[in-house]
This record gives sequence, C-alpha cells and structure tokens, in this order.
Amino acid sequence: MHRLPSSTEQLRLERVVLSGDAARHLKVLRPKPGEEIELFDGRGKLRRYRFASGALEARGDVADVPPPAFRLVLFACVTKGSRWDWTIEKAVELGVSQIVPVLSERCIVRLDARERAAKRERWMRIAEDAARQSDAAWLPDVSAAVDFPEALARVRDGVRTFAGALTDPPSEPILSALAKRPVAPGEALGVFTGPEGDFTPAELAALLEVAEPVNFGPTVLRAETAAIFGLSALAAAAHAAAGAGVLTRGGAT
Repeated sequence: MHRLPSSTEQLRLERVVLSGDAARHLKVLRPKPGEEIELFDGRGKLRRYRFASGALEARGDVADVPPPAFRLVLFACVTKGSRWDWTIEKAVELGVSQIVPVLSERCIVRLDARERAAKRERWMRIAEDAARQSDAAWLPDVSAAVDFPEALARVRDGVRTFAGALTDPPSEPILSALAKRPVAPGEALGVFTGPEGDFTPAELAALLEVAEPVNFGPTVLRAETAAIFGLSALAAAAHAAAGAGVLTRGGAT
C-alpha cells in the first residue's frame, strides 16, 4: 500500500484533498479509483483512505502506533552531498529518534547560520520520505547542524554515547561494550562518528571525556558507513533488550 505524509489535523477528516509535496507524490503514484492510500503524521498516528474522484475518503478510524521502545541518537559529522542524504535515509530506516549533524574541524562541509536552517528543512524532507518508504510511523528530530563543542554538550545531556574513533591502543568492539553494561530502562543510546578526515587529537580527547570509545572492526570505514554501522549495532542491542523486557518505552530526546 502507498503511504503519504499528512498533518494530524488532516487525519481527523473523513475526506481529504492533499496539497503540497503529498499531492505531488499522489500525482506520481497515479492511483486507480478505489485504491487504498495510508496517511501518517510522523507522530504515531495513521489512517487508511480510498482514492476517489481526486480525493481520499476515510476507510476506518485513526490508528495510534506507540512510540519505539528505545531511543537512538546519531551524532555524525556531516559528509558531502548525497553521502549525507544516504546517512539520514538509512538512520530513519533503523528507527533513529534524533539525528544531530555535527560540523567538526576537519569536516569538508561548511555551513553558515542561514545555510544551516535551510539544510535542516531539506534533511527533514529526506527523513520524511524515508519514513514513508520504510513504514515508519514516527519521524526523528533532525536538528540543524551544530559545531563540535555544542554536540559534546548534547552528549552530556543524558545520552549514553559510544564514540566510533581510532584510539591507541584500540578500544573494544561496540557489542562487547554493550554486553558489559546492559541497556538500562529508559536509557538513550547514542553513537558519535567523525568526518572524512577523522577527529583532530584535541577533538578526540574532548569526545572521550563524555563518550565510551569503541571500534567498528579491523577495516577503516568511510564516515557514512561508520555512522550506520554504529547505529545498527545500537539498534540491534536495543531491540534485543526490548524483547527481553529490559528496556521500556522512551520518548524523543
């Protein structure tokens, strides 16, 4: 079934005429009369509709999908162009709760205040489209890009964060670190990954004051690969903990 984003208010209507991006998506889909379309608001509410005469007619009541049973936060240094778009897309597919784009000293991407606001709007559209395609009922919060020191302050704000970084001697594998201290109820898990040129020595020292160092295996990963590898490990551990009744449902950060 096709899915399209909607507002919460719109989901309460028995007959909906879409506008904006949703209307353009619907036009591309070219639904046949009687075909079902699901609308979702990104906050856990969704409803099925039937396409008829250019509009959508409700086929049932509004359904409520509970929030994810875990909170995942991705702190990732922004990479170039489509690589960063891909990172957002895959993070949404993995059930991330929040994405914090970071601008560190060695980041190739540079953004001023105006560009950061505009980029955030675009990144939110990418996240929305990824949620549409992956059947996600909840959208993550994608913040505007922040400088490295501000990102560290957010790490300190109650998020148990693992730093995917090269250290000497090498740190332990991320799954080993997770196994040593099980995920606590309501605990937010985060992963922090660097740019194409890695962290500077000063940045790494500052990061390791607030995050647990871990390694992602014997090979050197590209920045976008490291972000999704680390997030995948956290998602797997959180899913397992939630299935075992260890982790309780949390809200967005």
